Amino acid sequence: MRCVSQAVASITARVRERVQRDRIELSAGAEANAIVESEVRSYAERALVSDLPLVLDEAQTTAEVLAQVTGFGALQPFLDDPEIEEIWVNAPSRVFVARNGVPELTSTVIPEAELRDLVERMLLSTGRRLDVSSPFVDASLPDGSRLHVVIPDISRRYPAINIRKFMRRIRDLTALVERESLTSQAANFLRCAVQAGANVLVSGATHTGKTTMVGALLGSAPVSERIVTVEETFEIDLVARDVVAMQCRQTSLEGTGEITLRRLVKEALRMRPDRLVVGEVREAEALELLIALNSGLPGMCTIHANSARDALVKLATLPLLAGRNIDSSFVVPTIASTIDLVVHLELLPNGQRQLREILAPTGAVHAGVIEASTLFERERGLLVATGVKPPRLDKFERRGIDPMPHLVPEW
Repeated sequence: MRCVSQAVASITARVRERVQRDRIELSAGAEANAIVESEVRSYAERALVSDLPLVLDEAQTTAEVLAQVTGFGALQPFLDDPEIEEIWVNAPSRVFVARNGVPELTSTVIPEAELRDLVERMLLSTGRRLDVSSPFVDASLPDGSRLHVVIPDISRRYPAINIRKFMRRIRDLTALVERESLTSQAANFLRCAVQAGANVLVSGATHTGKTTMVGALLGSAPVSERIVTVEETFEIDLVARDVVAMQCRQTSLEGTGEITLRRLVKEALRMRPDRLVVGEVREAEALELLIALNSGLPGMCTIHANSARDALVKLATLPLLAGRNIDSSFVVPTIASTIDLVVHLELLPNGQRQLREILAPTGAVHAGVIEASTLFERERGLLVATGVKPPRLDKFERRGIDPMPHLVPEW
């Protein structure tokens, strides 16, 4: 088991005493490095003439102490490792990471007291809180990674921590093609769709790469567009000339000040967007999104679903949560006429994320079911075009875009 060594614990304690005594505001940087290096050298000299554990590698010890006093302790090496995409802690001796979609149990052990301190340090920069009345938190760490924590007595004994790291490697569809998540033919069609202002619903199970796909799709948006994104917590990695990103806010200690996703969608419409992006629709905010799309505003969002057709069914259900005066006679036809494409993703057992199918609603509804055509699907593991013409080509034609060359089956 990998645990904080006695030497690191001792040096960390001395650094914290020094910081408190001298009233130093310690943060990552040259000053922190200098203080820690000084304490490491001092400890190493004392260890040579005493029974203290020796420091075998001063540079490594310095890095570990810095992680304790300015970073996130035992989790910092995982946060610094570019190959690790997710970290979660179930108990002191149950620290997991995921590399390329494959989970593994690490040898790291985080004592219970240190685990509680770690949660408090992570929350310091978020402006969010955890207590008996609010036992869950969903927040962004300083590097943009998404943090989710559940504390007892909701969790059994220990805080349950999940960190989904903020990955900057995938900016466009070309990067996904290189990872074999989709074919260049499908990527070219999707570029045309985004440039034409198509409304895209990205669906899939957890960890299938929905947010990554949204970011890659938005990389094809016209440079002149003003994009407004709304999310529970910031996750979408977007580089654009004109972009506004907003996230929700929890209630204050007084029970006031909450900003919901539904409220953010309404506010976004007042900000002159050329494209509205909702990180994920889960509840009644789906109604505001559909109303916005029905007004002609291009949009994009993600949703949890088992298939592209299931995604349409679920999207038709969520707006009903908005109130009794909303029923399927309005919602279902609105979805059929506004959603242009459903891009469904899947996660394979080996950790590979891939595009499973692309569906295009026709605009028709039969017996309450939205009719849709399959444009791309997997056959024997290969993503192929079906040769079906998209039902609504008018959006492409208005922008002078011809998607048909990218829809010819490559048999």
